[in-house]
Amino acid sequence: MNVAIIAPAAACAITWRRAPHIAKRRSRMFAPMMCRGANRFRQARFFPVVLLALVAAGPAAAAEHKIAVFDFQLIDSSLQGSMQGKDAAQEARLDRMAPKLRDDIASVDGYSIVDVGPVESQADDANLQSCGNCALKFAGEVGADIAVVGTVQKVSNLILNINAYAFDVKSGKAVARGSADIRSNTDESWDRGLRYLFENTLKKQLEAAH
Repeated sequence: MNVAIIAPAAACAITWRRAPHIAKRRSRMFAPMMCRGANRFRQARFFPVVLLALVAAGPAAAAEHKIAVFDFQLIDSSLQGSMQGKDAAQEARLDRMAPKLRDDIASVDGYSIVDVGPVESQADDANLQSCGNCALKFAGEVGADIAVVGTVQKVSNLILNINAYAFDVKSGKAVARGSADIRSNTDESWDRGLRYLFENTLKKQLEAAH
């Protein structure tokens, strides 16, 4: 009788053959029970296979977007700039903008940063705000899907504005853009302004675009 439980595929046939001494009425009742038990055993073995198939057929993860973040450029219309020339401390602040933004964007799911080194000198020599689509061209050359350019516009030491724009390399359409006003020309104000711009504008738009 136990054989029918261990060998579900032949459970019903074995039950009938090995129980000749059982009354016909009882055999008719018992055999279907063994068949149902065998069916449950087969179903239990089949369920993990179905589950694995469903998992394998699930939707593929979205591909990461590759972003090229170019160095920020200064638009200086201040009296200080025209009379005193370049400010070393200010230039150092400007140089920190792109690396900080790269770190911030790298923390967003679905985005990775590409190295702009191979086209860095060309980008530095160009005015990325008014050279047509040269930023998209440079980004495409390093394998990026999205180009990010930024500026700091200085009206005076008390009125500055940080801007950043992200464009799809193929279509040229804006993926994200934003601006933040700052009210002093210091390391702290620049860092705070860029952080605010990313957290409150760029990050949300990039997450929505992915």
